[in-house]
Order: sequence, then structure tokens, then C-alpha cells
Amino acid sequence: MDISTVGGLVLALVALAVSLVLEGGNFAQLINISAFVLIVGGTFGATLISFPMEEVMALPKLLGKAFGNKDDDPTKVIDQIVTLVEKARREGLLTLQNEVKNLDDEFLIRGIELVVDGTDPQAVRSILETDIAFMEKRHRAGSGVLETAGGYSPTMGIIGTVMGLVNVLSHLNEGTEKLGEAIANAFLATFYGIFFANVFFLPLGGKLKAKSASEMLRRELILEGVLSLQAGESPRIVREKLEVFLPPKYKTKAKEGGGE
Repeated sequence: MDISTVGGLVLALVALAVSLVLEGGNFAQLINISAFVLIVGGTFGATLISFPMEEVMALPKLLGKAFGNKDDDPTKVIDQIVTLVEKARREGLLTLQNEVKNLDDEFLIRGIELVVDGTDPQAVRSILETDIAFMEKRHRAGSGVLETAGGYSPTMGIIGTVMGLVNVLSHLNEGTEKLGEAIANAFLATFYGIFFANVFFLPLGGKLKAKSASEMLRRELILEGVLSLQAGESPRIVREKLEVFLPPKYKTKAKEGGGE
């Protein structure tokens, strides 16, 4: 599980709770079922209008990536590719068929299978680049759904507050004893809208973008590694070529392990 995602959500909720207590409030004051129904239902309804059904239905799977903690250490991928390059130079490309079952990255497996099948290098590049492009498109759609929901949510909150105030003002002739409480309840809709947008929808959309960027970098690294393997380049050249993709923290790690 991704600690930053879960920890961030917990921290935001704890900060809300502590702030409420310090202000002398209680959690019962934040409960308004009608406002909650309007914000959740209205936001997802508007979002459904904005996107095709299949993109919205794919969101739960993408959210799993936001909360998941996949090992994205690119140095491990480089080590795998360099090992495959060494084996291919010693024993030939066809021997890599036996190595595929030991790999856990589907994109790398696909690339190796294309090379073993004798696919033209330009075709290998084209196929893998298309795969990367469509993956990025799927991820962009997922983050777009969340960001769109984050845009609609505060607006739905304002709509809910206006509806609540209209209801309050329409009953003014019945007395003003509970006027303050009614107005406070009306503003809960705005609170819900802003809260969901800035604690859930927009941050999770941002996390999906960050995860997508990391996965794209990983796949571009694999693409270059597969093409280098197919071209018969030396393991040292392949490692140096792929380490160009590494962020600074991983370059230091790769340098430390380079002599092993």
C-alpha cells in the first residue's frame, strides 16, 4: 500500500478533526445527509455526463494504482535487462525464451517475445511505443475523471447551500429560533463540496498522474533496453545507455552497485 496516499488522507482527516475540536465543535455538527447525497450524487452524475461510461467504470482499477505500492525501482529493471543482454550474447537470442517465465513485468516480457520471434526492430519500436501511448491515454482519462469531479464538487456544494438558504428564507415567517442552525446546515453543502474536491478527488487525480509518469519512464527505459538487446550491444553500453533514464537518487544507487 502506498504510504504517502494513505498517510496523506489520514493526516487530512486528523487535521480536520483536531481543528473542529479546537474550535469547540463536535462531529454531529458536520452531519447533513441531504447535503451529502447532493454532493456525491450530483458530482458523479455530472462527471458521468462528461465522460464515456467505460472510462468512468475503469476508475476503480486505476484508483488501485493510486493506493498500491508497486516496486518501481528502475535499477532492478536495468539489472534484469543487462542480465538478458549478457545471456543473449553468450548463448543467442533464442535462449531468452526460457528466461521469460522468470520475469514479472508484462511490458518487458512482450518486448523480449517480439525480439525472440525475429520481429523487425522498427516494428518492435512501433508496437511498444503504441503500447506506451495507449497506456498513457488510459491513465490520463482516469486522472481526468477525478479532476473533473474535483471541479464539479465545490459547485455542487454551492448549489446545495443556495438550496438550503432558499429553504431557510422561505420559512422565516415561522420564527427565527432555529435560524442560525438552519443557516449552518445550509453551508455544510459547501463544506462537503470543497472537502471532497481538495482531500479526495484532486489529490488522487494528481497521484494517478505521478504514477503514470513513473510507469511511462519505466516503459521507455524497457523499450530502449529491448532494442539495445536486439541490436547486440555490449552489456556495459546497454547499462550506461539505460542509466541515463534514472533520477539522481537512483543514479547514485546504480553507481554503487555498478562494480558488482
